[in-house]
Amino acid sequence: MADMTPPPAETKPAADKETRPKPAAANGNGGAHIVAEETPGVAHRPFAPDKIELPLHRRVDTGFLQYASYVIRDRAIPNLEDGLKPVQRRILWALHRGDDGRFTKVANVVGDTMKFHPHGDASIGDALVVLANKRYLIEGQGNFGNVFTGDPAAAPRYIECRLTELARTELFNNDITQFVPNYDGKQQEPVVFPSKLPLTLMLGAEGIAVGMSCRILPHNFPELLEAQIAILRKQPFKCLPDFPTGGQMDARDYQDGKGSVKVRAKIKEKDESTVVIKELPPGTTTESLTNSIEDAVAKGKLKVKSINDYTSESVEIEIKAPAGVSAQQLTDALFAFTNCEVTISSRITVIKENRPVELTVSEVLRENTDQLVRVLKLELELKQHKLENELHFRTLERIFIEERLYKDIEKCKTNEAVVAAVFEGFKPFKRQMLRELADADVERLLQVRIRRISLFDIHQHREEMEQTKAELAETQKHLKNVVKFAIAHLEGLLEKYGPQYPRLTTKGSRHEEVDVKAVAFKAFKVAYDRESGYVGYKVNGDEFKTECTKFDKILLVFKDGTYKVTELPEKLFVGPELFFCGLPDRERVFTCAYTDRKASYLKRFTFGGTILNKAYLCIPDKSRILYFAPDTPKVLYVRYKPALHQKVHQQTCDPAKIDVKSPKTRGRMLSIKDISSVTPEPTRGWDETAATTEIVFV
Repeated sequence: MADMTPPPAETKPAADKETRPKPAAANGNGGAHIVAEETPGVAHRPFAPDKIELPLHRRVDTGFLQYASYVIRDRAIPNLEDGLKPVQRRILWALHRGDDGRFTKVANVVGDTMKFHPHGDASIGDALVVLANKRYLIEGQGNFGNVFTGDPAAAPRYIECRLTELARTELFNNDITQFVPNYDGKQQEPVVFPSKLPLTLMLGAEGIAVGMSCRILPHNFPELLEAQIAILRKQPFKCLPDFPTGGQMDARDYQDGKGSVKVRAKIKEKDESTVVIKELPPGTTTESLTNSIEDAVAKGKLKVKSINDYTSESVEIEIKAPAGVSAQQLTDALFAFTNCEVTISSRITVIKENRPVELTVSEVLRENTDQLVRVLKLELELKQHKLENELHFRTLERIFIEERLYKDIEKCKTNEAVVAAVFEGFKPFKRQMLRELADADVERLLQVRIRRISLFDIHQHREEMEQTKAELAETQKHLKNVVKFAIAHLEGLLEKYGPQYPRLTTKGSRHEEVDVKAVAFKAFKVAYDRESGYVGYKVNGDEFKTECTKFDKILLVFKDGTYKVTELPEKLFVGPELFFCGLPDRERVFTCAYTDRKASYLKRFTFGGTILNKAYLCIPDKSRILYFAPDTPKVLYVRYKPALHQKVHQQTCDPAKIDVKSPKTRGRMLSIKDISSVTPEPTRGWDETAATTEIVFV
């Protein structure tokens, strides 16, 4: 570790003049000064203070820290204990306060929530709609939008909602909930709910705070319950995301909540040229998916004959392929170039003990399971206390009525005498009581009405006491083994709610990687117009017509032997000297004949690898190409220019006899004569009657 100790101050010679900081002129900021220190023999350097201590700077520093802390803890990041953001918690609390089992207008719920949430009604309404569409905690009635099409919900005054039974029974318990004053101090709101559900992973969450973000993918509720049972039984478990829009998931890179998942739309082949999208990847709608397909078509990445969206209660997008394209080819292209396949990253950031932390799925589930055990234990202890109090009072009530102790207080004239008479009357029955008689017990006994005394049924009272004793014994039994009780609780939830929440996203399928270049459609036709000198897929030319995909590169070879590989051009000026234009292939053999004015040569070569847009030479400098073509012709016909005393005017050669080398190779000599033309077929001027010899390469 580097030594962070500051170096010792240099000792100044005695002869040096003492230096002192010189005050600078006031800069208008409350008389603040920036002080510069001058040292003899040292170049002048302004002094930069580590921190400017001014009221405004202190206010900004403090205010920003408070703002960042507020956004992280009270807005964007869910709490680990109940898996809710503050706005969600306040919505549920407002619903719980006014819950009578009937539907309530959403506008009223928004108004009640604003008593606790110090922000606008729009954010509350949007958050309520999101919670309702997740189906677990809020049940909606009316138009709450469509997660498939992306259609928004109706106005809050037209829709209604209420808590689900799951939320009522598993989320609230006022007796063990900690409350704090709301933002104006007029109401009390819960810090967190004593949730018995793993809501963090059930609901999922996405939020951006100051300097951090979270993206928790939703998981399947029954699978989470099974995982919690496995945790309590100390067995291995694994949980994968489950999205409300369905789809097919590849979770190879999802490492216990870290990493990402790939989700594909579920596409079925209707016939040889038609496919139907039945399920969507998360984060997409039918509209956004259709737009991505149209965008890919516009960019030439795929070809589509028609798109028809028949989505209503379920997704149904019908896509027809053009002639010559099969349904399988269209499916592969949809996965490669559209939102039919998306990659979703996961980052589980939650608030734990008032601090943001990053956890894994296993850690979150273990924390939720520990909380489940704690909450169940608290509820059992609370229930035990209530049953003991009830049993105690029922015993007192029985003695008070059966033994006619109320007769003793008829002669008493003061309240003190009445209380003393009751205490005195219960002394013979101490062995029957669960605990000592208290003043509160006496007050409660004195409030028993005459009607209750006159209609008292001792047999019914004893049956009720036996029932209370049995319930108390059962509660004490559960308290001795809370883990077993928690497992039974989870199994009951699984049996009741498992069929209601089946898995929607198909898991475990490993997607085959789609080669985008292999499935790309050849939607571009490159051509060259020699008159204008332009080449590209927006050029109306007759030469070098080539069908290309969006990902193809173009090889350009010029008459001076220069060549280069470029991106697919829209309209590129290359001049009239273009000799060849086509798709580059590192393994394809080219045949070239050229002359350097002293002799002519023939060679075969492959271009191999090239750097994009870098110019290369395939023949020596100051040479001229006589013939250039891909592949190897069977025969080349060589015609010579007329010359004095020249007896041989034409010859043939077999290029296949030349080895394939690199573009820089010189090649084999054809002739030292001036060549008029080199062609793969006899051209005008070729004498069919003359004796023709074959060139022998030395």
